Amino acid sequence: MSLKPKVVDFNETWNVLQQTIRGVLTLADIPRATWNDRFSDVYSLCVAYPEPLADRLYNETEKFLNDHVSNLLKNVNAKGEKCLLQAYHSAWSEYSQGLNYLHQLYLYLNQQHIKKAKLSEAEIIYGPNSVLAYQNPDQKEIGELGLFIWKIKMIESLKTSLVAILLEEIHADRLGEAQISTTDVICGVIDSFVRVEEYKTKGQLDFYQEIFETQFLNQSGDFYSREASELLQQSNVTRYMERVTWRLSQEELRAHKFLHVTSVSKVKHCCEEKMVAAHVEWLHTEVDDMIKNERRKDLSLIYTLLKPLPSGLIHLVDKLADHIADEGIKVIGLLNGDNIHVQFIENMLDVHTKYMEMIKDLFKGDQTFVGALDKACSTVVNHRVSPRQPTRAPELLAKYCDSLLKKSSKVASESEVEEKLARSITIFKYVDDKDVFQKFYARMLAKRLIHQQSQSMDTEEIMIDKLKQACGYEFTNKLHRMFTDMTVSADLNTKFVAYLRENKTGNDLGIGFMVYVLQAGAWPLGLPPSPGLFHVPQQLEKSVQAFEQFYHAQFSGRKLTWLHHLCQGELKLNYLKKPYLVTVQTYQMALLLLFEQSNTISCKEAASSLHLSHDQLVKHAASLIESKILKKSPETDLQEDSTLILNTNYYNKRTKFRITGALQRDSPQEAEATHRSVDDDRKLYLQAAIVRIMKSRKILKHNQLVQEVQPSWIYRGSKLDFHVLSLSCLLLCFSGLGPLQLMQQLPFHHKWMYHDLQFEEVCVLQDLTWKQQYTLYVTWMLLFDNTLTSGGRLSCTHTYTQIDPYLTHI
Repeated sequence: MSLKPKVVDFNETWNVLQQTIRGVLTLADIPRATWNDRFSDVYSLCVAYPEPLADRLYNETEKFLNDHVSNLLKNVNAKGEKCLLQAYHSAWSEYSQGLNYLHQLYLYLNQQHIKKAKLSEAEIIYGPNSVLAYQNPDQKEIGELGLFIWKIKMIESLKTSLVAILLEEIHADRLGEAQISTTDVICGVIDSFVRVEEYKTKGQLDFYQEIFETQFLNQSGDFYSREASELLQQSNVTRYMERVTWRLSQEELRAHKFLHVTSVSKVKHCCEEKMVAAHVEWLHTEVDDMIKNERRKDLSLIYTLLKPLPSGLIHLVDKLADHIADEGIKVIGLLNGDNIHVQFIENMLDVHTKYMEMIKDLFKGDQTFVGALDKACSTVVNHRVSPRQPTRAPELLAKYCDSLLKKSSKVASESEVEEKLARSITIFKYVDDKDVFQKFYARMLAKRLIHQQSQSMDTEEIMIDKLKQACGYEFTNKLHRMFTDMTVSADLNTKFVAYLRENKTGNDLGIGFMVYVLQAGAWPLGLPPSPGLFHVPQQLEKSVQAFEQFYHAQFSGRKLTWLHHLCQGELKLNYLKKPYLVTVQTYQMALLLLFEQSNTISCKEAASSLHLSHDQLVKHAASLIESKILKKSPETDLQEDSTLILNTNYYNKRTKFRITGALQRDSPQEAEATHRSVDDDRKLYLQAAIVRIMKSRKILKHNQLVQEVQPSWIYRGSKLDFHVLSLSCLLLCFSGLGPLQLMQQLPFHHKWMYHDLQFEEVCVLQDLTWKQQYTLYVTWMLLFDNTLTSGGRLSCTHTYTQIDPYLTHI
């Protein structure tokens, strides 16, 4: 085939070409040689000499296609209304496939003549960039032209009848009466409404939506409205939801089977509107009973139905949250016995686990319901019996962790302990007053470390790491420092032993002696009941003096404060039929050592020898009397003239045991002191927030200052409710800054004014002692966002002793 333009007889070439076109459109067999020749004929006509015949070829082809579709329309109408759908589908299947082949046959005309004449979007806006574009801009490619003719000639003529029959067939399918053989026909006919517009760049579905989709959605809405009304009269809520769920799934499958993919969501939405949204209030009336009686099947169904609706789940979520909160408060209201902390945590975990599994199983783990569970659990955990009383959750959680981490824990294995601790973090996340938990946990950790009651140091560190992950490094900073002190103390004791050897006094102590040196700023420990007054027993005095000499030689400028109320030691009882090894508190040890010379001693003499008050003596003697190591005379409450008697007939099945001292037991007073400590910390934090605001604003009205302080009221990971703070507490925070000369209230204006003073000026104005200056310095650094270096010279170091003397009865 020659590509050079040549003279072509159009009529002769067209007569041959249209025979092939007819065969292509009717899907007749076309030999490859014939196909190639006709392809060459199209090219020859487009590049004919002296003038191209492309436009004439296009016009003749358009006329041919019009005539062909008109003939097909006559044939379809001739089949009658009953067979109209099948006849249309057969004609469309043949025509659309043949048109695809014809489009390929006219490839040169489409690409070189028609496409170049089309205006692009840019050319429509800015104007064409070629002369050719002005020549026949409305010409369509042959495939597009054929579809356009089918749309105008065939579909427009039959659309009323076609759509009516289609809707009847789909309705029959809904009722289960449709024939399987009609499925492909229905799909093909509906697909033709879409494909006739496939060449359009915009609005390809406009024609499909106009002639079919809109009517289909209207008919579907009417059908499901009627069915919903019938079901409401005949069924209960369970049956209704089952039927609606089945209908929704069937309609979605039907839409996928028959309709264009964009219609699926519309059909589903239409069905939901008529069968669910229209009756949502009736469904809501059943929600309470479903949740209360845990009708799991119904809850799953109603979730499936309400999920697609805008705000459809709000009522269900709120009711579930209220139910969980009621259940939780009911559970914690039944707590009794000695192990309330264990009951509280494990009962709350049971509630959380139960409803979390329900959310996963019934609500597919929907985060909206998870949020409702979190909200409800937070309400229960932070529940207050009285607005004036603090919530007990932080204290109970700390006790629960303490019971797991102590050596006396009844949990079988370390892995089980770690699992329970990990679960306890679930409850910890719901605690609002995390600073209260931190105080209690730190106190209990201190006792475990000092009295060597930790089940495992690794488990202790794992728990602290979990708290760190939940609240950050600052929350656990002091806890880490406590562990560091224990390590440092072990090294210090090793050096002390070496010091004794070097000074050749190692054998002179006569007892085993170990000291814990701890930072005052890290350990939540108070001073002893009578600091500086307790008389250390003679047997221990040399050891204490030797360590003080060693420590001051190592560190100059540091002060040791001996916390005898936290010390303990082991005594060997040699005056009985068999020896016993008993671990007691320092005060108890000192009391027992008084019986070295006598079997009896009066309370007054004992208190005088130990430099203790009568009340303190009674506290420490109570445990010894209770354990029957000592007896009292008379058998009434101890008075100053009462006598303590050494029980020489004492017997115990165990030869090694511990006697718990009065100060080692948890007491309500200690819990109250912990809460007061937290309140003091919060007061400092609030004062810091006030000063930061006033430093930038200088002068501010009281009400405005309160409003600006509110958003900054977040303390140590705690979600503290600003409105819970009493007015008196708030006023104390404001007025507490007055003595520091940082602010003062201007007369008659109820405003606060900021004064920029230096730390030294405040100390001079207040005439403070060095301890007051230290406290003020810490507060000052907090107020102005400075970092206070821990472990400095201002930090007091507490020391604990563990001693091992022998008690010999003469």
